[in-house]
Amino acid sequence: MSSLTILATGPLATIQDRGRPGQAALGVPASGACDRSAYELANRLAGNRAGAAAIEVTYGGLTVHADGDLVVAITGAPCTGVPLNAPTLLRAGSVLRLGTPPSGLRTYLAVRGGIDVPAVLGSRSTDLLSGLGPAPLTANQTLPIGELIEPMPGVDLAPVAHPAGGTVVLRVTPGPRRDWFTDDGWASLVTQTYQVSSNSNRVGLRLDGEPLERARTGELASEGMTAGAIQIPPSGTPVIFLADHPVTGGYPVIAYVAARDLDACAQVRPGQAVRLIS
Repeated sequence: MSSLTILATGPLATIQDRGRPGQAALGVPASGACDRSAYELANRLAGNRAGAAAIEVTYGGLTVHADGDLVVAITGAPCTGVPLNAPTLLRAGSVLRLGTPPSGLRTYLAVRGGIDVPAVLGSRSTDLLSGLGPAPLTANQTLPIGELIEPMPGVDLAPVAHPAGGTVVLRVTPGPRRDWFTDDGWASLVTQTYQVSSNSNRVGLRLDGEPLERARTGELASEGMTAGAIQIPPSGTPVIFLADHPVTGGYPVIAYVAARDLDACAQVRPGQAVRLIS
């Protein structure tokens, strides 16, 4: 069996696939790749079956050793020093180093055959909140490569845009607790420019800005949560739930990010400007 050895992980590297959808009623979060489009593209370029496990790299820094000849594809945040959006042959003994991306945050490394670690509740995804799935990758760890492949796509290069730098605009729709906030509070949500907090992670994108004015105070019973839900905690500033979000939450959800903009949420980095528009 082929394998890949991790020499360095950078800030964070995890194994991700399509996650564990449909089990929230049992208290099992969905998890999975944060940027689904980039993850799916990497697998297609590598000739993998849909849902194969890949490596999600946060802010570059991953270094790997090819223990045999391997076909890989790298997508998402454009790390320097590596081929992007194209199937690439790594010869046995070669080392691949992902530099720091000039834009975006998360990069995906798919290996032809998929990362073949044991599945937990039907998925190989690392869930940082619940602890399900494999632990985050560490140096000197060897990952087995599977054999579940499809024909190669016959594509030399996928013409996809890099994640945006500068201000990222996310479209939102009112949530079930919009009435817990005044009209001025809603107007503030969709007109001000936020800054992404350094406290953001795979659980949620935390935004720094002016607190929103509430129309109601008091506690709210826990309710079901989905990716893209925008909760407003006592600080008054938004938290956008990402892949590792909890299945329930007790803070009011003022809005939801449009499904087509969720992948962009996965690629904004600390300090970057974000606007929410309705």
